[in-house]
Amino acid sequence: MLFIVLIVFIALAFDFTNGMHDAANSIATVVSTKVLSPRQAVIWAAFFNFVAFLIFGTGVAETIGKGLIDITVVTPKVIFAGLLGAIAWNLLTWYLGLPSSSSHALMGGYLGAAVAKAGFGVMILSGWARIAVFIVLAPLLGMVLGQALMVAVMWIFRKEPLPRISNWSRKLQLLSAALYSLGHGGNDAQKTMGIISSLLFAGGLMKSFHIPLWVVLSAHTAIALGTLSGGWRIVKTMGQKICKLRPIDGFCAETASAVSIFFSTHLGVPVSTTHVITGAIAGVGSARSISAVKWQVTLSIVWAWVLTIPGAALVAAGLWYIVSFLGLAG
Repeated sequence: MLFIVLIVFIALAFDFTNGMHDAANSIATVVSTKVLSPRQAVIWAAFFNFVAFLIFGTGVAETIGKGLIDITVVTPKVIFAGLLGAIAWNLLTWYLGLPSSSSHALMGGYLGAAVAKAGFGVMILSGWARIAVFIVLAPLLGMVLGQALMVAVMWIFRKEPLPRISNWSRKLQLLSAALYSLGHGGNDAQKTMGIISSLLFAGGLMKSFHIPLWVVLSAHTAIALGTLSGGWRIVKTMGQKICKLRPIDGFCAETASAVSIFFSTHLGVPVSTTHVITGAIAGVGSARSISAVKWQVTLSIVWAWVLTIPGAALVAAGLWYIVSFLGLAG
């Protein structure tokens, strides 16, 4: 029982690092466009991360909990190794300033530990096929929506003076940042809910798989506190290195991202909010000019995406073998 409690705290620690790591996604544009100070921005984002549980269901949590790995072969120690692998990958990419996906780190860690224990047969291929589709679709959808929204706004307000556009778009960006933070909390917090619920089921504390209310509230609290802690290394990459953002650009990027994430969450698909906002920023920048986007930086971010699931899986698998060798896993 004490081991299960420990793993719950580790899962919530991962959720905290998720908020810390992905805070940049929520606040990079509003900070870069100087709509809010960094301190104001993290408070704004953290609040909407937390209240997202009032709006979204638990479809994503159920996908993570029982739609990717055969839950009958999962043990608490599989989840233990998977979480440590995901946290290690998150901290490494945070230190390097790379906006990799915390979501994919979690899924990769869970996969690596489970495969290390029972082989590739534990994978539920239909669930992983959906993940694979959205690894490609999520950033593309964000890019297309961001570009389309930016083109539409530029055409509709083509006769308006830029200072006037900047004035009202700065106010609207508060709304778009709130919507994005709702989407981030609604999709990302559910991933930890799914892992904790799998743990409770595997540990024999639940007779059937479901998402308890205390798990929902704990996950949203942890991700909100993580967001409050900041994530300034990645803010710089997301908000300044991909392309220079104006308030109108930030509004379009965040709105496009929110729409994409809301849609994915409705389908119960655990998408990478990092992928979506990066694609949206690139789409907004390319609507102004292809040269406005620093594609070399974007390419390095894409490589981080490609490496995250296998990288976190390898780390988690290694940890599984280590704890097995030490007699801590069965």
